[in-house]
Amino acid sequence: MPKMNVRKGDTVQVLSGKDRGARGEVLRAYPREGKVKVEGVAIVKKAQRPTQENQNGGFKEQEAKIDVSNVMLVCPSCDKATRVGHAKNDEGKKVRVCKKCGAQF
Repeated sequence: MPKMNVRKGDTVQVLSGKDRGARGEVLRAYPREGKVKVEGVAIVKKAQRPTQENQNGGFKEQEAKIDVSNVMLVCPSCDKATRVGHAKNDEGKKVRVCKKCGAQF
């Protein structure tokens, strides 16, 4: 179970796979699995069975989980994909720090 530096709501850039270079917001993080769902990345089609709400059924497109090792956090201040460091802020709380520009996020 790897330590995840990515959280829900973070902007990430995809490093490998068919959507390489794409940026998107993390919709959901799965820390136990080491995976994330990123908006607009790894789109798959899922068959939907007809229900009372959806009489016809059909296919629904949705994001699939991708491994957290295939994404890199994008720093909001320098707008570059960066590794994440950890430091303590003024109140003594642990915060994430951009390795390129030193900004906290």
